[in-house]
Amino acid sequence: MSNIITEKILGSRRFSNYWWAFAIVMGGLGFFLVGLSSYLKIDLLPFTKSSELLFLPQGVIMTFYGTIAILIGMFLWLTIAWDIGGGYNEFNNDKGKITIFRLGFPGKNRILKLEYDINEIQSIKVNIQEGLILKREIYLKTKDKREIPLTRVGQPLLLSEIEEQATSLACFLGVMLEGIDQ
Repeated sequence: MSNIITEKILGSRRFSNYWWAFAIVMGGLGFFLVGLSSYLKIDLLPFTKSSELLFLPQGVIMTFYGTIAILIGMFLWLTIAWDIGGGYNEFNNDKGKITIFRLGFPGKNRILKLEYDINEIQSIKVNIQEGLILKREIYLKTKDKREIPLTRVGQPLLLSEIEEQATSLACFLGVMLEGIDQ
């Protein structure tokens, strides 16, 4: 059995973000072209009669909404390209270290790298909240009461997956498990 566990954390490069970035840019482009068509009095989209719209107020509003949507879509594409939130968790029993690595927005604080000694860890905590907004999260709880999230943001894991992952991690690190009735 290996003395090192590395868990890859999926950041913004997930299917739903690709879908929304594409849909928002395409919708925004459509709105922008309709607004521009009303200004130029030329049908830039072949399946519409947008040149017949009045530029004031409809064309201006369509151009504004289109521009905003394109900017939001570009922001989403940049978060995907930069892989915001992506990284890994490494649990190394050989060195007695835990490394939590995440990527952020470009700049001097782009890289978040936290390192802890395994003997600083009090427990693995599981937080499960059911209801309209599901929360199924695993935390690394230190002896000074800090709780560092280990799970990815986005779709919550299945109960069986989170229980299995938390239990195996607690056993691997030799610490207690909180939040799951054993």
